[in-house]
Amino acid sequence: MTTVSDVRAGRIAVAIADGVATVEISNLAQRNALTRAMCLEIQELMPRLDADPDVAVVVLKGAGDTFCAGASISELASVLADPQPDGSSVDHLSGADAAIASLSKPSVALVDGACMGGGWQIASACDFIIANERAVIGLTPAKIGIIYPRPGIERLVRLVGHANAKYILLTGLTFSATEARALGLVADVVPSESFEEKCAALVSTLRSRSRFSMHSMKRLMDLTGTPGSGLAHLDQEWSDAWSAMPDSPDMGIGISAFLNREQPEFTWRSVG
Repeated sequence: MTTVSDVRAGRIAVAIADGVATVEISNLAQRNALTRAMCLEIQELMPRLDADPDVAVVVLKGAGDTFCAGASISELASVLADPQPDGSSVDHLSGADAAIASLSKPSVALVDGACMGGGWQIASACDFIIANERAVIGLTPAKIGIIYPRPGIERLVRLVGHANAKYILLTGLTFSATEARALGLVADVVPSESFEEKCAALVSTLRSRSRFSMHSMKRLMDLTGTPGSGLAHLDQEWSDAWSAMPDSPDMGIGISAFLNREQPEFTWRSVG
């Protein structure tokens, strides 16, 4: 089944096929920059994909040869600090970030071309980033006199460490894909000529793995890396996951397939 949203300039498109939801950032006139409306679309879309039993993996990519130029400069104030009637403001970019990060299903960002500013924050909300070797990445708030959103800074520090995070943000430099990998901004770099093929193979690999294993380990790793999650709460989550493992059909399927030298066909599906 394939469904596509309105793909006019400044929209989010989604196609679902063979268990994979491909979410495309599409705003070609602004190098796929994120508008307020696009951030709200992402926030509305991700819970639907998470609840869809036909979706096993979520892929995030940019239209054309650019991933995302960040928040739209012409809408920067309404994207990052949208004033509310009660006098508060809303950071819609971080709302989109949270929606992606909250997925219980594995998610991967495929970065081709420029990935700048808020574009990296959105990509890094996925479980990992695979970059085309021609990709360039830069976190540039210091160039325009703003502060990078808190979720983006906190994740950046967790991924690359304090010193590298300061180097990246305070200089506002742009890095090649290879440099970005060395810093910890992306998980892997793939040659341009085989980018689509290798990314398709990676997504296929994720599709073949146990959903029970992936969902459980993703949740536990996210909790382990979240400040303030609480040791008692984390211990309970580990205990619950470990206790559920023997009851999952996937454990028996995986063991049997291994012993019989067969490819496992896992059956566990999340509830709700």
